[in-house]
Amino acid sequence: MKNGDNIKNTVNHLFRQESGKMVSVLIKIFGTENIELAEDVVQDALVKALETWKYRGMPDNPRAWLYRTAKNKAIDIIRRNKHSQLIDFSDPEKQLLTSSYTLGVTMDNYWQEDNIKDDFLGMMYACCHPKISQENQITFILKSLCGFSTKEVAKSFLTNEDTISKRLYRTKEYFRKHKIRPVIPNSVEIITRTDTVLSAIYLMFNEGYNSTHDDQLIRKDLISQAMFLCHSLLSENRTRLPKVYALMALMCFHAARVDSRLGLKGELILLHEQDRTQWDTILINSGKQYLNRASSGNELTTYHVEAAIAYEHCCALTYEDTNWNEILKYYNIMLDISYDPVVFLNKCLVVLELKGPKEALQIFEQIRHDKVLVKYYLYHAILGQIYQKLDQFNKAVLHYKDAITLTQSKHEKQFLKNKIEKMVQ
Repeated sequence: MKNGDNIKNTVNHLFRQESGKMVSVLIKIFGTENIELAEDVVQDALVKALETWKYRGMPDNPRAWLYRTAKNKAIDIIRRNKHSQLIDFSDPEKQLLTSSYTLGVTMDNYWQEDNIKDDFLGMMYACCHPKISQENQITFILKSLCGFSTKEVAKSFLTNEDTISKRLYRTKEYFRKHKIRPVIPNSVEIITRTDTVLSAIYLMFNEGYNSTHDDQLIRKDLISQAMFLCHSLLSENRTRLPKVYALMALMCFHAARVDSRLGLKGELILLHEQDRTQWDTILINSGKQYLNRASSGNELTTYHVEAAIAYEHCCALTYEDTNWNEILKYYNIMLDISYDPVVFLNKCLVVLELKGPKEALQIFEQIRHDKVLVKYYLYHAILGQIYQKLDQFNKAVLHYKDAITLTQSKHEKQFLKNKIEKMVQ
């Protein structure tokens, strides 16, 4: 790999890992009415890193270099605007930023590790304000705090990029108008707002597990970031809830299988063909411990049930040993908790495995006219699989082709093309 490519990859990795934290600190400094300003400072720091490191080489501590660059840029902005109306300096702590004697020390305090963590968690919860719709909450978290592209967020919501852009605009306008402060909420608010935070974390994990990027199916940086965020919630007494443990367990079980999902040539390998000796037993055991801790309390969430499904796959010594009856029960429980058409699609796969294609097609009829799912590649991929097992190859090919047009992943496209080629040979 060329040095320039290596530096670019390092900066991109840092962007995924650190941009949300940097934006959170800068929003704390500039105020939520200046979200774009905070994002611009982070973007400038990343661009400067690319330009500087290309000629001078990477510093010993790239993360510290990036933070220092953003901090210095923030200091310049404070100095230029301390007499303007851009930033509200009425807060006692911010007043210290207007004096040359206290500016440096005060700014350093913002960038202390513990404060960075609190600001990041606080911003995550601020994004989950009850007056903001849940869709807009998650959209903003993924885009502004987690470094997602608009295209990636659109895929997560099964919608288009224009819709996501409008959601982001409306959310930023609400933050600006109401000057929402990035703080960890009280114990009462945490119960409700944590649901949205967990949704954002899980969407991030899923993007890493099955990426929209053309050049890679699995993005371990996103997987590790999602697990880090969840672990951060567990490290704070106020956010250490059973459903947080449940999500952490679920992600451990899925992450344990990552290395077995791609072949030597980068081809996608489905569950029944995966080499289970490659599964990470340490992560599986960690998942079991988290799932045990999730059992406290009376709340049963979809994370609990999904983790139980994932555990059934992980504990089966072979694909043939999988307890499909138990998994089907779990899917029915999950649909009873909260109906989700994508979950129903996955249930169809279980029925296909357990009872055959005729019964799978029969229950598939329940979602035949879902206008959202028809635009989702998995809808057509599963229908193609059902028709293939029914030996109705023409219909199978048509649905596989529809699935190919609806996915942006080159790995998924190639996988579906291979299925078509095997049928037409």
